[in-house]
This record gives sequence, structure tokens and C-alpha cells, in this order.
Amino acid sequence: MNNIILIEFIVYFIVMIGVGYYTSRTKMSHSIFLLGGKKLPGWALAFSERATGESAWLLLGFTGFVFTTGLSGIWVAIGIAFGIIFSWIFLAKKFMNETDKHGVLTLPDYLAVNYREKANLIRWVASILIAGFFMFYVGAQLAGAGKLFITSFNMNETVGIVLATVVVLGIAFFGGFISVVWTDMLQSIMMLITLCVLPVIALIYVFTNDLSISQSLVSAGDSFNSWFGGTTGFALGILFFNNFSWFFGYLGGQPQLTARFMALKNETEAKQARNVAISWTVLAYIGAFLIGLAAIAMYSQGTFVDVETILPQMILDLMPPWIAGLLLAGILAAIITTANSQLMVLTSAVSEDIIHKALGMRLTDSQLLLVSRITILVSGVIGMVIALTSESLVYLIVSWAWAGVGGTLSPAILMTFFWKRYSSTGVIATILSGFVFTVLWISTPLDSIITSKFSTFFIAAFFGILFSLMFPDKKNKKTAV
Repeated sequence: MNNIILIEFIVYFIVMIGVGYYTSRTKMSHSIFLLGGKKLPGWALAFSERATGESAWLLLGFTGFVFTTGLSGIWVAIGIAFGIIFSWIFLAKKFMNETDKHGVLTLPDYLAVNYREKANLIRWVASILIAGFFMFYVGAQLAGAGKLFITSFNMNETVGIVLATVVVLGIAFFGGFISVVWTDMLQSIMMLITLCVLPVIALIYVFTNDLSISQSLVSAGDSFNSWFGGTTGFALGILFFNNFSWFFGYLGGQPQLTARFMALKNETEAKQARNVAISWTVLAYIGAFLIGLAAIAMYSQGTFVDVETILPQMILDLMPPWIAGLLLAGILAAIITTANSQLMVLTSAVSEDIIHKALGMRLTDSQLLLVSRITILVSGVIGMVIALTSESLVYLIVSWAWAGVGGTLSPAILMTFFWKRYSSTGVIATILSGFVFTVLWISTPLDSIITSKFSTFFIAAFFGILFSLMFPDKKNKKTAV
């Protein structure tokens, strides 16, 4: 069985690197390498955005979360779905238009050109924030690859992480953003197939073997069969906000997602992309939630040493080898596509925001392109080292990065879009307070009471508003620098 699956994985690796190399043959400039040069169709960007946004955490982390919480896990899916729908309906075209207006390539640079009084300082603090959290984010994806290889082949986790790193670096290094988007598109389809096919097969297995999801929820634990986790009053509010809080990270502050909005060509493409992205989200999260519920009926609590291996184990238990290989490749696709996109964000932060803009180094376009590719290699290796040395769960690492970056930059973006009195000092206060309070929050028992994904957003927004009122710019948002 493992030989068949292994062959399919090898073919998958070859195809992904091949697609990355083929699409890299576009005449490359620094701007095309980082943001595609407005050459990509909306539907491809939508598939890429969805694959990038969900990653290993949806297939491994969320399914395991539902397995350990039961029905109340639905609020995570609802919070995320609302956030995705909101961002595509209200923010995507705004990002597209603002990118065209200012000619920017990155999220930090967009903030900087709107607040020129402290433009370089904004670039520095935003880039350091992104690079610091995203390095761990990349490591989380590669750690997810290691778990997949352990479950599928009983392979040494180190070997799995190294193999995934090689594929990630190969795709991103060749063609940058264009290669990443086209490989994302294929991988997004693979992810969706896995999330739509597996729950159907699992539910058929449950019903044909006289298993009962409802009875299994009761026997799994006191709170499993309650949509609100058996809580009432204040505890109910805490549960709701902790699970729903993923919503706040989707409000413009995730640079790997907003890059897809910025790359949109026109309103027609934006509408097409919006419809594709929303449809993908609904299908994927329904599927992932049903997989978690079916797992509760199929496996006893305590069966798994690591609950984030439930989905690959279910595939191996239910599917013939050749289908199992395809569906397992869907999990690997989620890992590869997100790690690629995060590497591109790290690269743009270093080459465009720091070296090109903040330091003002006079490099030719080809030299900037070389810097970007070197940054990809270095960042990938550091992410691999983090994956090899960290024992943190995929779900937790992604959750913290979601707060530190999304919860911090989302209020900065929203106030830039919609509040004229937001100032350059307010932007810096938003970013610094979001970073500091995320680190402090996750280092204390507070995070187990109210998640940092919720608290960071409002703390960062509060300090942004306070410092904007205390230290207004002499002139509000003006021309680019």
C-alpha cells in the first residue's frame, strides 16, 4: 500500500516543481516576481488565496480540533467563513484599487505610502512583525508535512520535513508569485477534492457499520453534543468569542492573502474571484467539520497520540491505496501552497520593504530579483530548522501567528481605509502594541481564557486610535514616498 502512495507522492512532487518551472519562463522583473504584474486571472487568484489561507491547519488542525471538542467547533468554521466572505465582498476591490493608485507591491509599503511622516519606521516595524511571526508559520507548515509522512509511510519526520522544504523552495525560487499562484490553483483543487470526497465516504462507513455520531458525541464527553460546549452565561460568551475570533484576522491584515487582492486586474476579475473563493470556503469547511464528527464515531477519544493525524489516518483506513495517495497529496498540497505563499511574503518584506525602500539601496531590477531568491532560500532553511526543533502543534502555531499578524495589521488596514484621522504614529502604535500584547498574552494563562486572536485586534485598534488622536499628522494620508 505504501509503495503505491509513495509513487503518487513522487509524481506529485515532480508535477508541482514542473509547473513551477514552466510558469517561471515569464520574462521576470522584481515586481512580477513579487506580485505577478497584474497578469493572473481572478479565478486563479481566488483558488490561490483559499489554498493559502487554509493550509495544513484546516486539514490537520481543524479536523483534530473538532474531534476533541465536538459540535462547538462549528464556531471556528463560522468565524472564518464570515471573515473570508467579508474580506472578499468589502476589501478585495479596495486593495486592488489602492494598489493601482499607489503602485505598491506589499502590505507594509501600502501603509508607508499613506503615512509619509514616518514611512520608513512603518516599513521597519511592519516588516519585522511579519518576518518574525511568518518564520514560525512556515515552520508550522513544514512540521505538518512531517506528520503526514509519519502517518502515511512511518517515515522519519525529519526526512518528510526536508522533502517538503525542497519542493517549497523549488516552486518559489523559480517563478516567484506567478509560479506560486498557478501551483496553488492546482493544489487548491486537490484540497477541495479531499475535503468533499472523504466526508462522504466516512459517513457511508459510519452508517453502514451501525455507528452513531449522536451517540458517539454523548459518550465522548459532557460537552461534545452541545453546540455551545455545554457552557452558559459568561463562559458561553468566552467560548463563542474564542472560537469565532478567527474572523478578525481576515479583515485585511494577512499579507499572504491580501497579496491576491492586490494582484487582481479589474472589477470583473474581482467579482469572478469573489464567487469562486466564497464557494470554495463553504464546501471546504462543511467537509472538514463533517470529517471531525465522523472521526468521533469511528475512533475513541485517546486513540491518537496526536489528533492532528486523524485525517490522514482516516484516509488510509477508508480508501484503496491509489485513491488514498491522491487524497493524501491533497493534504500535502495544503502544506506546500501555504508555505510557498508565506515565503513570498517574507521575501517581499526583506527585498522590497527593507532593502529597496527602508534602506534605500540602489539596486538594479536583476539585483533585487537575486536578493529575493536568496531570501527565499535562507527563509526556507530557517523555517525547516524551526519545524525540526519545535514540538508545538500546527493549530497553536498558526493560531498565534494569526493573532500576531492578522489581529495586528487588520485594524491598521481598516483604519487606513475608513478613518481619515488615523496617523503615522497611530500606525506604529497599532503594530507595536499588537506585537507586544500577542507575545505577552500567549505567554500567560490569559490566552486559555480569552484567545489572543480576539484580544490582539481590539488592543491594537485601541492604541492605534489613542495615539492617532494624541499625535495627529500635520497632514493626513497623502502621496507615496
